[in-house]
Amino acid sequence: MRYLLALDQGTTSSRAIAFDAQGRVAALAQREFAQHFPQPGWVEHDAAEIWATQRVVARECMQKLAAVQAGRAQSAIEITAIGITNQRETTVLWDRATGQPVAPAIVWQDRRTTARCEQLRRAGKAALIQRKTGLVLDAYFSATKLEWLLDQVPGARARAEAGELAFGTIDSWLIWNLTGGAEGGVHATDASNAARTMLMDIHRLAWDDELLRLFNIPRAVLPRIVPSSGVLGETAPDVLGAPIPIAGVAGDQQAATFGQACFAPGMAKNTYGTGCFMLMNTGDRAVRSRNQLLATVGWQGPDAAGARRTAYCLEGSVFMAGATVQWLRDGLQMIQSASEIEALAASVPDTGDVFLVPAFAGLGAPDWDGRARGTLVGLTRGTTRAHIARAALEAIALQSADIFGAMVRDSGIQLTELRVDGGASRNDLLMQLQADLAGVPVVRPQVTETTALGAAYLAGLATGVWQGGDEIAAQWAVDRRFEPSLPEPQRLARIARWREAVERSRGWARDGA
Repeated sequence: MRYLLALDQGTTSSRAIAFDAQGRVAALAQREFAQHFPQPGWVEHDAAEIWATQRVVARECMQKLAAVQAGRAQSAIEITAIGITNQRETTVLWDRATGQPVAPAIVWQDRRTTARCEQLRRAGKAALIQRKTGLVLDAYFSATKLEWLLDQVPGARARAEAGELAFGTIDSWLIWNLTGGAEGGVHATDASNAARTMLMDIHRLAWDDELLRLFNIPRAVLPRIVPSSGVLGETAPDVLGAPIPIAGVAGDQQAATFGQACFAPGMAKNTYGTGCFMLMNTGDRAVRSRNQLLATVGWQGPDAAGARRTAYCLEGSVFMAGATVQWLRDGLQMIQSASEIEALAASVPDTGDVFLVPAFAGLGAPDWDGRARGTLVGLTRGTTRAHIARAALEAIALQSADIFGAMVRDSGIQLTELRVDGGASRNDLLMQLQADLAGVPVVRPQVTETTALGAAYLAGLATGVWQGGDEIAAQWAVDRRFEPSLPEPQRLARIARWREAVERSRGWARDGA
């Protein structure tokens, strides 16, 4: 039996999922890892812990798969290839000789370089950055994080210029360790992840010298850019027990778009994870946004007919989605588990005009305010935890509806449905709220592990498991369709009221907050 092993390295956990040739989940393993908040607005990970948990779950998944096959008295398993998908923008800097990180990884949610971005904006650099990278100038992306590490870690800049240090987003860190690390690991990233660094020209698919000078980044520290679908190396024999080709790599949101079979221009998906990320395929051209969305590389690899090409996407990012529910659980201790929120929120018919703006790490698209902070407005003596729980779910849907509207305006395409995935897409109340507030049907597929599935598809296309996108699209199947039920005047009034709440959250933080 042939399987694809997808390594899905997320913001709060590392997972490994084995898929069969029909795109079905055959085995899964997952481990959470620590989140570190050393100062207000700072978010860090231990990159060594990320690698350790990812390696453990990969082995555990393979063991589970072998046990299932043994129980069925079937032939031995064959892992045809590995696909990698990862939290994007998170920045790791490590020593090439020892393979050890020289500092904690700076997570995509981290806001420590907000002031640097404001300085560059005042210097008139935002237009240059958007033209070359498709990105809004913001601390979200890797460039200012890497610049900060090179400036703040003693001796790092000189060592980087001498070629002693390596930079990568999480995909690069995993590839390096999987292929041998300090003993000859491959230092590479794919085009979809490179597009999130604010250092790559997305039109040329190459590191840009002007941007490297702007952020004072030595070229010697950068990984090689490779296609999203294609064999880039093999795992070292002692890592997973045998050499396995690494044949697919994509940032988590691009991988989910691929896994949702959004292969035609105008198709869109929204992933509900730690954050919310909506992407729309724009074909072979990068559409410059007029509404503060991002133009980004979707993937570089086969199209529906199997030919190699680059697909571009428009993207809108919500920083706090599932993380908002985590905050209700861990910060306020209003619920014992994330699964409780649906029943609690459904126990009231509405929020009682309460709005939660979860700008704990600033606001993403379309507002892009790094100094916005979380705001809860409309409280009365009658407000209960049920109203706040419902406001939290509505906030996820309202933030996504803002992006949906901006995407329609940018593309000129009236989207007719929204495909959804991610853990929170299993929340039926949230999905109905999303359909009501976006004003279009929300479609949930039978396989919601589309991020990992997309990585598996990219790896499988490179190794002959699937021949083209048409074959993949034929595997996509609907689980449930949520039709909008909110009358248009009420939908628009709800969004207008939400925008009032958003305005009250803006510009709150001072430097260091």
